[in-house]
Amino acid sequence: MPYLTAPPGAAPAATGSGRLGLGSPGYAHPLVAPVEWAELTRPGTPLHWAVLNVSDGPGRRPDPHCTGAAGKLAGAGGTVLGHLALRDGSRSFGELVSDAHRFLDWYQVGGFYLDRAPADRSELAAVRRVVDTLRGLGDGLHIVLGHGTHPYPGYVETADQLVTFSGGWADYRWSQVAEWTSEHPPERFCHFVHGVPRTHLEEALRIARWQGAGTIWFTDRAAGSDPWAGMPAYWDEIVSRIGPGVSE
Repeated sequence: MPYLTAPPGAAPAATGSGRLGLGSPGYAHPLVAPVEWAELTRPGTPLHWAVLNVSDGPGRRPDPHCTGAAGKLAGAGGTVLGHLALRDGSRSFGELVSDAHRFLDWYQVGGFYLDRAPADRSELAAVRRVVDTLRGLGDGLHIVLGHGTHPYPGYVETADQLVTFSGGWADYRWSQVAEWTSEHPPERFCHFVHGVPRTHLEEALRIARWQGAGTIWFTDRAAGSDPWAGMPAYWDEIVSRIGPGVSE
């Protein structure tokens, strides 16, 4: 079992408004993965959001396939996040804001996923500047910082959600959760795990709940190229396990 650090009396499970749900880190292009994108709009799918990544960002011009997929998902009540590549802080402020404007103008996204966001304290001010600017582009935009690890605690006050784990099942199974995360509700944290066998799906869900993650993406796909590009083979099972009406 993972090493857990939570104060006495803390509620470990994501319940109520923080019910466990799915966050798709980035399916393949809708032309390549039409079934995957369609599945996200199926009634009863416990989807928190899905990331749209046209070409490491919004691309050079509007893509009609992406426009259609984003529109259908939004029409079904889902939230589409535009993929902004921070590249560990190496992208310029101007480039990021320009990409954000394209996502809003072309795909009417409901927020942004800042991929490979820095996690160090020294980068906090720069990331906060980007996030504050993004929030000024529209009302109610949802911001997710894709650290992939536990960042300096100050980042939790910057965005709506932080990705505090992104990696393989072997690491996740014995992972540790930072003590400071127990001071915040599960809906503030996301876990992405690849290589999760079907036989260990329930164990993975239990770890996510006890570590206080409200948004997850678990897949049996291997790390080879892009494990997030398609849906897991047990898609129907994971939807039924955490979907509406499921008691946690």
